[in-house]
Order: sequence, then C-alpha cells, then structure tokens
Amino acid sequence: MKLENKRIFVFGCGLSGISAAKLLQKITSDIIIYDGNDKLDIVEIRAKLQPDFKGSIFLGTVPDGLLDSIDLAVLSPGVPTDLDMVNQMRKKQIPIWGEIELAYYFSKGKVIGITGTNGKTTTTTLVGEIMKTYFDCVFVVGNIGVPYTQVVLNTTEESVTVAEMSSFQLETIKAFKPNVSAILNITPDHLNRHHTMENYIGAKKNITLNQDSNDVCVLNYEDEELRKISGELKAKVFYFSSLQSLKQGIYLEGEKIIYNDGNKKSLVCNIHELNIFGRHSYENVMAAVACGISLGVPMDKIKYAITGFVAVEHRIEFVTTKNGVKYYNDSKGTNPDASIKAIESMQNPTLLIAGGYDKGSEFDQWLEAFGGKIRYLVLLGQTREKIAQTARRHGYESIIMVDSLKEAVNVCAGKANQGDCVLLSPACASWGMFKNYEERGRLFKEYVKNLA
Repeated sequence: MKLENKRIFVFGCGLSGISAAKLLQKITSDIIIYDGNDKLDIVEIRAKLQPDFKGSIFLGTVPDGLLDSIDLAVLSPGVPTDLDMVNQMRKKQIPIWGEIELAYYFSKGKVIGITGTNGKTTTTTLVGEIMKTYFDCVFVVGNIGVPYTQVVLNTTEESVTVAEMSSFQLETIKAFKPNVSAILNITPDHLNRHHTMENYIGAKKNITLNQDSNDVCVLNYEDEELRKISGELKAKVFYFSSLQSLKQGIYLEGEKIIYNDGNKKSLVCNIHELNIFGRHSYENVMAAVACGISLGVPMDKIKYAITGFVAVEHRIEFVTTKNGVKYYNDSKGTNPDASIKAIESMQNPTLLIAGGYDKGSEFDQWLEAFGGKIRYLVLLGQTREKIAQTARRHGYESIIMVDSLKEAVNVCAGKANQGDCVLLSPACASWGMFKNYEERGRLFKEYVKNLA
C-alpha cells in the first residue's frame, strides 16, 4: 500500500501517536488525529506537531461519516483493538496498522524484535549495547521509550534497529519481519486488555508472523508455552536455558554461561563477571548473546558488552543504604511474575511495597514466592484489598495499608531493622496513581534519599 497523498487517521495523541503523525506529515497533508480523551488540549497537541501541520484534530468524538473517507488507520499501542470505533473501521475494510507497522514501512537495514512478559527492556538495552560494539549505526526503539517512527527515516541498509515490542504493539502487525526475533517468556499479564491467555500468547507470537527460514527466533527453553509454539515457526529456533545443558544453544552451567553451536562448546563468560544478578538476569544475558551471535557479532565483542552492562533504571535497581537498610527500586515489576523475580533476588529479610492498577492479575503464586523472606507487606493503590485478601488466604498477616508511596517509604523506614532490604516491586501497573512506572520509581528514589 502506497501512503503518499492518502487520508490517514491517527488514533491516539500520546508519544507514539504524535511521532506517527510527524512522520506522516512528510508524505501527506491529509492527516486526521483523534483521541477519545476530550479533556486534552488541541492547542498543546498542535504544538507537538510540525509547524506546517494542516490536518484536523478531534477529541472525544468524530463527525458523522468521517470514517467513510479514511484510507488507513494508525493505532497507538494504548488503543484497544476491540473498541467500537476500531470495529467500525474493520467493517468498512479500512486497513489498520500500529505505529510499529507504520515505521517498518519506511525501515531499512537489519531489525531485531524482542518481546516477552518480563525482561524486555533489560534485554533490548543489552542487545543494543552488543550491536554498538560491531555496527556503526544502531537504533534502540519501541516500548523502551523511543518511538520507532521517530528515528526510522535515519535508518540505512547498514543500520541495525533493536525494537522492544509489547503485546499491544504486536496486535497490529501486518508486514513487520525482524531478521531476529526473541520471545523471552510468557506468563499471565494484561488480561484486562487481551481477555484470554490464548489471545495474549497469540499477540506475542505475532513477532514471528512473517519470519522465514532465513530468520532466527530466540526462545526460552524453560518456558513450556514457547516450546509448544517452536514447532510451528518457519524461522530457525535458537534456544537458551538457565536450568539444563543444550545440545545446541546457550545455557547456564553452574557459574558459567556456555554456547554450544552443535559441534563444540565455548565459554561466553562467568556470571561473576556480570554486573547484574539473579537467574532471570542471566536469562536476559543469554537471550541477548543469542541475538548477537545471530547477527554475526564476534564473541569477544559480545563479552565486552555484557560484562560492562549495568542494570537498567527501575529494574531491581539499588538506590542507597540508609541506617543499615538497603533500598531497591523495582518499579518495572508491573506484574506478579516480574515481582517474583525481584523477591527471589533479595538475600536478606525484606519489606515489600506493592499494589497499584488492577490488570486482572492473580497473586497466589506471588504470595507463595515470599518463602518467609518478606517481613512486612506494605500495600497501596487499587489492588491493595485484593492482594490483602489473597495474602490472608495464604496465611500471611503482616500487612500494612497505606494511601501513598511516600507514606509507604516512611512506614518501611520505621519498621526496618539493620540488615533488612526495602523493595518497591508492585506486581501491578502504575496507572491511576502515577503517569507511568518511571515516575513511580523516580518518586520512590526521591522519597528514600530524603529520609533522615
């Protein structure tokens, strides 16, 4: 489909939507921008666009008959694909793309796409660092915070684009075809949006939709769902495992990460050479190494990148020590499985701050992971009563309810003993109390640093 001089409907005025509209301004003047939130300011939206923007902006509703004239709709990731307006578009046979799909239309060079319930940002960042040791032009984009559409016109035939991709972004894939894809793991998440686990798995699997035998898909061998779908893939499968040796792939053997190419084994590194810890972190490293190998990066350069890498902000990030108590920011732990990994990483008695927006998650396995390690559970947000009920059902009673993150930090500071850890790992999204998990994490660090 050629986009020049088409009438294009951009649905969503967030970071992705504005970036998509700015890209489209370069090829057509007939752009309609829409957002369902009628409280937004049209003047502010126009200020974010190119000065010569000549299109229309609608908030809340659109004029009758407008959709009849649309050639293409571009949906932001935050727009559910089962909204009435989106269904109307389908009935009118309007092509529906996501922002990622729009960017891919213009993209050049090699592309690596990374998804999974947990570990996406760390792995994507790490893959970006590996690529920078060998390629001169590398872009790290997607769910990590930089819209693909923002940089795509700078890509060349020699560049490498590393894209973190959420299930929301993958719902609207049409032609997107990464040279290397990676699915790190799949556990229940965003079921309020996808409704069923089958739909959620299907969205994640879309990252492989257009791959062929010339491409590679990196999979976690320890994830049962990923082993199930591996036989359906056209791409070559590259496994990694943290629990057992592989005849071909990358695996953890004691304190060593080993690569077996099918003929010989070679040492990638010792885990003590890394600056990140925990089995989940070693899985992220192995997935990143697999991506590097798949694009021909020499092992010495891969090792240089992974041993120099430090944890990304908000993912089991050490903040400081106050009065003998260590504080950790895991605001990116937005679902129970991610939070379990953070809890497992704590080596000392821990006070856990949790709760937030309800994505439809269940917390039983999360409670079972406490293992006598969690001294107090400090709860806030929309899910606090739901979590508290689950905790009591599992016989856990050391629960403190609070109304704000600042209060949670102060309560923990008062209850913690020397040698304890305080961990913010909410197991829930941040929406409703904060703009995003980044704001939540930064406020946590600010409150901690301001403690007496």
